[in-house]
Amino acid sequence: MHSFWDQIFLSNPLRKWVWVGIAILLALVLKRFLSRYLAKVLYRLIKKASGISDRNAFVNLIAAPISTFLFIFISFAALEKLKFPLEIDFDIFNVPAKTITHQIATFVFIIGFIWLLLRSIDFVAMILAQKTSNNHDLKDNQLVVFFRDFLKALVGIIGVLMVLSEVFDVEVSKLTAGLGIAGAALALAAKESVENLIASFIIFFDKPFTTGDYIKVQSYSGNIERIGLRSTRIRTDGTTFVTVPNKQMVDSIVDNISERTQLKGEARLQISLSTSPDQMDQLTEGIKKILKKDKIISFTVFLNDISVTAFAVNVDYFISLMSYVDFINLKQQVNLEIIRLMEKLNIELAGESTSVNLVNKTNN
Repeated sequence: MHSFWDQIFLSNPLRKWVWVGIAILLALVLKRFLSRYLAKVLYRLIKKASGISDRNAFVNLIAAPISTFLFIFISFAALEKLKFPLEIDFDIFNVPAKTITHQIATFVFIIGFIWLLLRSIDFVAMILAQKTSNNHDLKDNQLVVFFRDFLKALVGIIGVLMVLSEVFDVEVSKLTAGLGIAGAALALAAKESVENLIASFIIFFDKPFTTGDYIKVQSYSGNIERIGLRSTRIRTDGTTFVTVPNKQMVDSIVDNISERTQLKGEARLQISLSTSPDQMDQLTEGIKKILKKDKIISFTVFLNDISVTAFAVNVDYFISLMSYVDFINLKQQVNLEIIRLMEKLNIELAGESTSVNLVNKTNN
């Protein structure tokens, strides 16, 4: 019996193949239970510090990458105990099969590790998102989403560099230095992307607006739906979806209407020159009485200018925050009352009545 287990099969004793097979089989069978157990233990350890309350969400998020990483790690550790079989030691394009196998194993290990890191970033973002949601601060919540995407992109780039270095034996430092003119051209081509990335950091730290705010920028107005690494997405009043590069959002004048503390209504009256001073006085005083409403916080009414064509009367008033529909209804009510007042005082707008005189000139 002893000699049977010592038989050589593919350059290794049969006993070693059996132990390796048992280890891989146990890893395959127990990976699900071990990963969920480790996830639950980790949940109990960080529950008090993180404040996370949804255990199932956490376990489902972190268990899968732990399971895969455990299986890969145990399998590779077991296979390392075996000698590479000479029977399958052949070359492919002058590359030994042993080297190819090692590189494939390294690639799989790196991918499993990067996946675990990405899920860990999602887990940390989930914790921070729960804390910010408890504080009801959308700005902090959007900041969490931004840095989650940024860190995942950074980890992805590191993963690609690790694959190039460890799998394909590429010296990343020499590759970067050897780009030369191509690198300069690439940097020039990526100039706009880098500027947008820097602008996104400015937006998140300066916080001129956040997700859900209603803004006006350039010729567009609407609600912010997402602030990304490169651009900001706006749902316009016409329900269209506009993507504006972050650099333009930083360089442009942005009117954050959601941050207004008051709404402004105005009227610009061009009064006929036939209006007497007493009528002008009655008009301004009458408009002031019209503006004495509960929802109007403050107002100004004054004769702003006297020109050869009209008397210019400026009416400005500020209203407490209300819905857009209520605002335009109140503004319409004020305008109609001003029209009725002008009709009552027999005051006409400049240019309301126009006379045309025809002069017949004869040649002497």
